[in-house]
Amino acid sequence: MIRMYGFWRSAASFRVRVALNLKGLAFEEEMIDIDAGVQHTPDYLALNPAAAVPSIRIDDGPPLTQSLAILEYLEETHPTPPLLPADARGRSRVRALSLIWAADHHPLITPRIRRYLADEMGQDEAARTAWIRHWFREGLAVGEARLAGDAATGLFCHGDTLTFADLCLVSQAAGARGFKVDFSDLPTVSRIVENCLALDEFARAHPLRQPGAPAQH
Repeated sequence: MIRMYGFWRSAASFRVRVALNLKGLAFEEEMIDIDAGVQHTPDYLALNPAAAVPSIRIDDGPPLTQSLAILEYLEETHPTPPLLPADARGRSRVRALSLIWAADHHPLITPRIRRYLADEMGQDEAARTAWIRHWFREGLAVGEARLAGDAATGLFCHGDTLTFADLCLVSQAAGARGFKVDFSDLPTVSRIVENCLALDEFARAHPLRQPGAPAQH
């Protein structure tokens, strides 16, 4: 049994949710309300001392943390369908693309950063929102520069087969849209995001379809 501890708005939870769906793995998800500070409770800190989501437990084993490490674990233990290319150069490219969004830019817009900007730096809501939009936009623009015109780019980030890179890109794009970041002028990124969101595995994992998400009208 796979039990995931996530949050509806979490980009990292989104990408792991998609991977579980693509690999056909049944899971239960417990929502850790980041806004309410549940990640800082003793019970959750015992599971993940970093006070971050997602965390995963499989058959009551030790918890797995960090979304990219979880993706690697799922790839090694459930290799079908593969989410990494068969060749070493292709795997390196996919991992590099994934890190653009999951490591270079996503950490800059997490709740702990926003709280620090407010509590320690005295930044008001308008300044914090401008910060978030800047880093979302930059991450997607870097992705566009990396993907556009590259022969290795296809229907998705790497050829015509889904990889980790698509999961990381789409999770960042969803967050960007949540903050009303316009990236319609990034054609390659926009096309890949729409190709992914048309798939049921992405649609079911989307933040706005999770328990606790605001109702859509």
